[in-house]
Amino acid sequence: MTSAREIAAAVRSGASTAVEAVTAALARIERVDPALCAFAEVWEEAALRGARTVDERIAAGEHLPLAGVPIGVKGRRGLRGAGPLIAAGCVPVGATAVPGPGTAWQTWGLGRYGRTVNPWRYDRTPGGSSAGSAAAVAAGLVPLATGSDGAGSVRIPAAWCGVVGLKATNGRLPSADRTGLAAPGVLTRCVADAEAYWRVLAGPAETAGTAGTPGGRERRTPTALWSADLGFADPDPEPVALARAAARRLADAGAVRLLPPGRPLRLEDPGPAWLALRGGGDLGTAARVRAVNDRRLGALFRRADLLLTPTTPCAAHGHDGPGDRYSTALTWAFNLSGHPALSLPAGLGRDGCPVGLQLVAAPGREELLLAVAGSARC
Repeated sequence: MTSAREIAAAVRSGASTAVEAVTAALARIERVDPALCAFAEVWEEAALRGARTVDERIAAGEHLPLAGVPIGVKGRRGLRGAGPLIAAGCVPVGATAVPGPGTAWQTWGLGRYGRTVNPWRYDRTPGGSSAGSAAAVAAGLVPLATGSDGAGSVRIPAAWCGVVGLKATNGRLPSADRTGLAAPGVLTRCVADAEAYWRVLAGPAETAGTAGTPGGRERRTPTALWSADLGFADPDPEPVALARAAARRLADAGAVRLLPPGRPLRLEDPGPAWLALRGGGDLGTAARVRAVNDRRLGALFRRADLLLTPTTPCAAHGHDGPGDRYSTALTWAFNLSGHPALSLPAGLGRDGCPVGLQLVAAPGREELLLAVAGSARC
């Protein structure tokens, strides 16, 4: 699968056209999506019109950083947040699958042909709620798809589909979530494409002079602390082992310097607070948990630049549901706190399915996440 940056470079140089890139994506979707069910809608006519418009803009001399890149947008309302991407030259080809009405749990999607499957194993869920976006990117239907992350809805499907998933700092980009728990995000096959997305969404004033240097303008190697469970979760051994090995690879590549464990991080379980803010519990308890965790995370990020954890406590489950296991156990703490986080592929479990390594940074430090993650092959 050609990356978003490669597609855009070819379109800008005249080696290819946006119409050719979008036509190829639509052909892939037609061929693969009846089995994958990654798209709820495909907008063939609108996509080809959009591609022609991009080619006209390029011919007129515009510089479009993502010229002709076919993208999926999360859900039927996904176009609402895609304006900056379209202005940068992206062409939405369809709405990706999200959980259907009345779904009791949010770890799968409902596409136009049925239930969304994991490209690695069709008997497993892709994760959710950005299910279709993760599946479409992992299967190579599009190089980039948008998501939103209210409890792990970008990072969990990224981990289980073996792609990159970035959740922005809560409140840094527009979000329709009245609780403030959800933040926009993106799913890509490589970190460079996630960085290209971020440059468009954050704007040049936010990212100028920081790309490619771990720690932004800092020249030192960023420091990182490892936590297998955040002090309250009960993850399975295999995702922990794979994520820890991925963290060591980052250290071996010189991308981070792992600090000695010292006193382990012990957060309060964010579950009750998260549910309360969604309308199902005591807001006083939510405020207390949030205050405790914010204080402990603040102390951690005064000591280290990054926190590294497994993305999920378990491997992708089957389509019969997760049982009593919260796949959000290691992600939703950072929706409550608002920290930016990124899931990076960490390897394959014995079942043949991917798991992820989660990188968390202080608020506003998405560039650090991308710079460090960019040193890994994914």
